This record gives sequence, C-alpha cells and structure tokens, in this order.
Amino acid sequence: MSANESQKNIPNALPAGYRFNEFEIKEVIGGGGFGIVYRAWDNLLERTIAVKEYMPVSLASRSEDLSVTLRGERYQRLFNAGLNSFIQEARLLARFNHPGLLHVLRFWEENGTAYMGTLFYSGMTLKEWQQTSPETINEAWIRQLLPPLFGAINTLHRAGYLHRDISLDNIQIQDNQLPVLLDFGSARKEIGNLSDETEIMLKPGYAPIEQYSEEGDSDQGPWTDIYALGAVLHTLIVGNPPPVSVVRCIEDHYQPLSTLRPEGYSLPLLYAIDQALQMDHQQRPQSVDELAALIDLPVSEIDELVSKVVEAQEEPVQLPDPEPVVLAVNPAAGAAEPVMAPRVAKRLSRPLLLLSGVAAIAVAAVVWGLNRSSDTPPELSAAASNTSGSGAASTVRTPGAASAPVMATVYLKLNSDESLLLNGSVMEVKPNNNGYASLNLAAGDYHLEVRRANGVLSQQLKIDRAGTWLINPGM
Repeated sequence: MSANESQKNIPNALPAGYRFNEFEIKEVIGGGGFGIVYRAWDNLLERTIAVKEYMPVSLASRSEDLSVTLRGERYQRLFNAGLNSFIQEARLLARFNHPGLLHVLRFWEENGTAYMGTLFYSGMTLKEWQQTSPETINEAWIRQLLPPLFGAINTLHRAGYLHRDISLDNIQIQDNQLPVLLDFGSARKEIGNLSDETEIMLKPGYAPIEQYSEEGDSDQGPWTDIYALGAVLHTLIVGNPPPVSVVRCIEDHYQPLSTLRPEGYSLPLLYAIDQALQMDHQQRPQSVDELAALIDLPVSEIDELVSKVVEAQEEPVQLPDPEPVVLAVNPAAGAAEPVMAPRVAKRLSRPLLLLSGVAAIAVAAVVWGLNRSSDTPPELSAAASNTSGSGAASTVRTPGAASAPVMATVYLKLNSDESLLLNGSVMEVKPNNNGYASLNLAAGDYHLEVRRANGVLSQQLKIDRAGTWLINPGM
C-alpha cells in the first residue's frame, strides 16, 4: 500500500515526511476509529519501525498545524480517558520482551495526543490470512501456530495481566510464520465504557459473557482470554466464530465441535475448543497450561519452542516480576482490580439491560448478527420448524415471498399465558425454558403484538439484514 493510497483511505493521517525527532513517517499502514498506524524510519538506528497514534476520530480531528483538536468540549473527558489508557498500554507492553508480544520501543506525547513506537512486524493478520489462504489452515498449521501464541498469552497471565481483546484481527502472522499478539485496544474499550457503549466495543463471538458485566473485572481472569482464544480456533476451523455469548445466555445454539467432528481435526483439539467456549467460566480451562494439556500440547513443549524462537532472534525473554493486577483500562479508577477478584452476582451493563414484566434481564434492543453469512445456522432453522412442545417458533416469511430465505432470528420475552400476533395473525409459539419465544423472519416490515391480561405490548420491526435480534415490545 502506497502512502498516497493510505492517505486517501485513512482520514486525519499525518503526511509522509513528518518528523518526530529521529522518526520520519513514511506511509500509513493501517487505522481505524481510534488510532492510526504508520511505517516510519528511525534515522539514528537506521531501521524501520511502526508508530501508532492515538486518534479517536469521533472525538477529535486534525487541525491545519497537524495537532489533534477536540470536536467539542463535551468530548474532553472521553478523549482524556482514552489517552490515559493508550499511555498505560504502551507502558505495559514496554515491560515485555517476548517474541509473541508487541514490543514497544518508546512512547511520547505530542500534537495534543500520544504515540508509541514499536518494532515493525511484516506479514498479515490472522483474519487476512484466513481470507486469502484458507487452504493452508489445518490442524498441523494450527498446532505450529499455538506454542508461540500460548507462550505470549501465558507471559501476560503470569505477570498478572489480561489481554481481553484476542481475535483474528489482533494476531499478526509474520513472514516467518510466527504469530505476534497485537495491542489491547485499551483506549477503544475505555471510551466505550465511559460513553455507555460497552457492547459496541466488544467483538461479537469472541467476548465471553463476563465481559458484558456491569461489575467490570469481578468475574474476569485468564479464563476470559481462554474463551476468546477458543473462539479464534473455532473460527479457523469452521469459518465463523461461535454464537454471541449474550445470545447464548438466552438460548444456546452452540454446536460442540467434538460432536460435529470437522474432517481432518483430532478429538483432543476439538474437545479443548469446546471446553474453552463454556459459558460458565468455572467450567473452562483456568489457565493456558490447562488448555495446552487438553490439546495434548504440553507446556514444556511450548516453553521449548518459544526458547528456540528467542534464540533464533538473539533476544532473551525477560519476564517481569509477577504482580496481582489486571490491565485496568480505567486509569481514573485508581489501582487495578486483582485477577482473582471475589465473585459477585453478575449484572449486565446498562446498554444490555432489557426489562420484560418483572424480570430485568438480557441484552440490547438489537443484538449483533452472529458474524455469519445470510444463511441461517442449521440448528436455528431446525428449531424454528418445530412448534410442538419445545418452545421453538415456526418459520415465517414475508407475504408473497414464500421462497425468500430466512434473514434473522428474533427473540422476545413471552409468558405461557400470553399470545403473540405477527402482522395481525396469531402465532403458535411457546416460550423456551428461559422464557423466550423465537421467530425466524425474512427481510421485511413487521408489527408484533404481545397480548396479556392487563394490556397489549406492541413493536414495529424492520428486518433488513441477517443476524440475531432481541426485542422488547412496549406498551
């Protein structure tokens, strides 16, 4: 990608040739809603490095003097919180010198924002690899990938930290085939927390249910990263992540890989993934060591392979002294919570609360699609066609389009003494064991009514994309 192409694709980027003392920007190599990454040249050491800039485009913009300025005073608190988390993340990563972790060389503040300089890693993300070279992904390839990746995650956990943002696009596959675990996304998550948009900042399918909890870190630990790692492996094997954990709380349609038995994959690997994706975090492997044992990949083998990688790079692994802290991603809150914090009753964050009758439960008015294509998962289609006793709903299609494909699965709270009408027609549906009824709906406009003894709840619904929806009809 050339600098000119990058400048067109990434707004607010610094121009090629811009200097930070010895660092000279050469081109933009990536960017998103919260930061921009540049390829730069270190004129003192004569080497290529990467420079990451904190730039939340929804809160700030680039002025003519190339400084970063707020779009409004009301964004000051959010901007500062994200900036502090960005700096905290740079300080954390600078403590480690592990071949599987992003290595920070230095960080600084300038232009009204902050920057971190890191080693420059060639290659592509695991997401890009899956899209461009899916034929190379098999069990042997995955088992070659896991030791250095496990070693990187284990290094964080041993030091008392969590990553909490492991996904395909946060793992870089270098030209030498070795993986590097990229940044934590701290600024993005901190802004999401303070702006009450936590659910937007989490990656659907990769985030376990405890990351949606309003209590924050209380139920999070190494098992939180292990769930995300299980989702990564699930995606590599079957092509898509598991169902969103919030939806799984309502009606779990996860199909165990050890039951599906994808061709070419061993039972120990598939079973380990299933265990990593358990909804109850106490049922998951509690450490990378336990997960490696399930996969039949002993930790001693991991350490040995990582040592070989380090020797090849002529860089010793320097482990920091263990500390009982988590990367807080909330500098304003003071000291970070311990990894093994006492368990408290879970409560979903406010954007995810849904009130139905006297129960205050479940998720958002619209839950993300399951990161899938327009094809409905076979287990949903099968459940939707069975209306006898199981509580599943019938398949419904828009009038005049009987052959239209199912576009979305819709859940809503329904008591056994209530009736559901769709576009004026009574639907023969029953709630499942969790008190939810589901409908498979094709694209179109719908009017839903829930008739109860004390009134009628109604909801207009427009289905325009595939996914899983949770609605809350109002009075």
